[in-house]
Amino acid sequence: MHTDHVRLAPHLDVVVKGSGPALLLAHGAGGGIEGNFGLVLDDLARDHTLVGPHYPGAGTSPVAPGPLDLDDLADRLVDAAVAAGQESFAVLGESLGSAVAVRIAARHAGRVRALVLTAGFPVADPVLALAARLIKSLAEVDRWEDVARLAHLSCLSPTDLADIAPADLDAAVARTLAGMPPGMTDHFDLVSRVDVRADLGSLSVPTLVVAPTGDRLVLPESSYRLAAGIPGARLVELPGAAHILNEADRATWLHHVREFLGTLPPTRP
Repeated sequence: MHTDHVRLAPHLDVVVKGSGPALLLAHGAGGGIEGNFGLVLDDLARDHTLVGPHYPGAGTSPVAPGPLDLDDLADRLVDAAVAAGQESFAVLGESLGSAVAVRIAARHAGRVRALVLTAGFPVADPVLALAARLIKSLAEVDRWEDVARLAHLSCLSPTDLADIAPADLDAAVARTLAGMPPGMTDHFDLVSRVDVRADLGSLSVPTLVVAPTGDRLVLPESSYRLAAGIPGARLVELPGAAHILNEADRATWLHHVREFLGTLPPTRP
């Protein structure tokens, strides 16, 4: 299946893939479209048009000249979808992308058909706030390998970590280090400032909240707060799942997401 990488929104690298009702993808801090959604892109693109903008400093999007602003980021993702010919869409947000998705729905209610919020948070919980501060502190002294080690510790499940042979752990850390985007520090700076709690009660679109219960970067309680705050939101748990979903947990996620998307009214031609 053909995938385009185009400059649809100013200075953003945008993946466009598939056909059918649109799904706007909002990735996590230090992530990207392939990194966050790669296991399900081909499947979802069979019957949806995927629009996946990379935040400044991710993909080939240039690093932002100053601190990221949540409103601006939300607007630029919407601009990317509209530039791709999609006037309305469901938004799939992961981690930081869940807060971005909530802000998109608050600012562009007429365009958003539904929300899927995975491993999300309305405001950084204590664990996430500490992790964001540690990442920024390590980055300031150029200790990026330690950032990569922290990512393994906080984003993978104990079971997934145990499956990595001790002799292979350094190679796994090196791959993570090589994949970290230039804008990672900016992304986690935004994580530490995000607060969409005031947006939640005003949302009126169908919403699915997915909580990985083994998440050690974003506490599952943060997902529970999202579900409790958004009127009519449906909550599903992924028992034992980590912040980065492994192949089995992502397959379960896909089942829930497809079931949810199947309940949405058909889009108008």
